[in-house]
Amino acid sequence: MTPRELRAFCLSFNAAVEDFPFNPEISVFKVLGRMFALTHLDARPLTVNLKCDPEDALRLREEYPGLIVPGWHMNKRHWNTVTVDGDLPDGLVRELVEDSYDLVVAGLPRAERLRLDRP
Repeated sequence: MTPRELRAFCLSFNAAVEDFPFNPEISVFKVLGRMFALTHLDARPLTVNLKCDPEDALRLREEYPGLIVPGWHMNKRHWNTVTVDGDLPDGLVRELVEDSYDLVVAGLPRAERLRLDRP
């Protein structure tokens, strides 16, 4: 997956926006003000921090050592750093981004979830 494809996919979700709260190089993708992905799109290798269910996070780290690792500068229990332009299939990367978005949306108040059409 290229940086352009990653950015486009993150922005394809309902109410997703790109923000730069840390510096102009770090893209933070949010839904209703809550982060679901963080990346430096010009970095090589291209990586993205994604929220993950704690049990799935551990399983993924074991299954893809070196490509999925504990979230860099994040809560290691709930976030993974995923190498996007490595040997991971693009389909898996898309699934992980979508899971991150869904986990963040699930934590929103019910009224906001309904606005997103995700009860």
